[in-house]
Amino acid sequence: MQFTLNDTDASTDARAGTLVTDHGTVQTPTFMPVGTLGSVKAVEPRELRADVGAQMILGNTYHLFLRPGTDVIQEAGGLHRFMQWDGPILTDSGGFQVFSLSKHCTITDEGVEFQNHLDGDTHLFTPERAIDIQRALGADIMMVLDECPAADVDEDYARQSNALTVRWAERCKQRFEATAPLYDYDQALFAIVQGVVYPEVRRASARALAAMDFPGYAIGGLSVGETHEEMYAMVDTVAPLLPADKPRYLMGVGTPENLLENVARGVDLFDCVMPTRNARNGTLFTTEGRINIKNAPFANDHSPVDPGLDTYASNFTKAYLRHLQKSDEILGLQIATLQNLAFYAWLMRTAREHIRADSFADWKADTLPRITRRVS
Repeated sequence: MQFTLNDTDASTDARAGTLVTDHGTVQTPTFMPVGTLGSVKAVEPRELRADVGAQMILGNTYHLFLRPGTDVIQEAGGLHRFMQWDGPILTDSGGFQVFSLSKHCTITDEGVEFQNHLDGDTHLFTPERAIDIQRALGADIMMVLDECPAADVDEDYARQSNALTVRWAERCKQRFEATAPLYDYDQALFAIVQGVVYPEVRRASARALAAMDFPGYAIGGLSVGETHEEMYAMVDTVAPLLPADKPRYLMGVGTPENLLENVARGVDLFDCVMPTRNARNGTLFTTEGRINIKNAPFANDHSPVDPGLDTYASNFTKAYLRHLQKSDEILGLQIATLQNLAFYAWLMRTAREHIRADSFADWKADTLPRITRRVS
């Protein structure tokens, strides 16, 4: 993996870069659609390319480990071949899901023992096993195993938790360097900065991980219940301490506003289930604002879903999409999901253009009020 920082915005910390993997090149900043189980819900891989313009997607180590199992995916030749996606993939380590979904988990220095949420079977994730699983999945970018504490833990717990995450990161790096890819392409390993909402803990985490010289860095634990202001403050704290010549990934974030505010703070990569989950509930992100397509005013509205976008989904009418969603037609979920993902792709693509033109700050100030308003 190679990352090149191409442009910066003069009045913010926004950056535009190029991330090169063996499965393709990614222009940053970018948003990664979430394919938890090897599938971005309601969207085919070819639609992600042709109709959304997705550059890279995310898979979830915890869920794929439980089903279909890493043995099945390895027999298929890795996750790319298993799901027929030929672009870059990033897999998280599964740590967040272990702590948020497991019926019970016990954390020790060795790792985390947990009962999975499907059948209650007990498993042990160690840093070494997290690497082995991700080797079998074959993602272009892998993540270290980390603990993601709740937003309301006290500073002492956050400090102890971060120390554990740093020790686990070192073990993950050692395992990564002691093993080789299972398929015919390279993989990279990113570290994860933790520390909840405590600046000194975040700084200690960032400095310790930066000293280990990972090829990329994530900022984790910032979409787990803290306020947006706390999120922005922690990114402001961490980003300047991370190497400028390496990609920065803010995990699990978020709204269009979150994306632009954190692009302004120097973040390069994002992922979140928000655009796909909201689409299935009838909420659409458009260049004119957020709408609930199930609301009555759209029953006889034959204007395009999003006149500001020229995409496959945006050209369907609001009345038709409302009809599909109210009738529980699968096509309604597909169109809504394509719209939201295409909007997120447009948002990041346009941000890149304005960073390169040194006009990002003005564009952001003009765009945010429009796209974040609730139309109906």
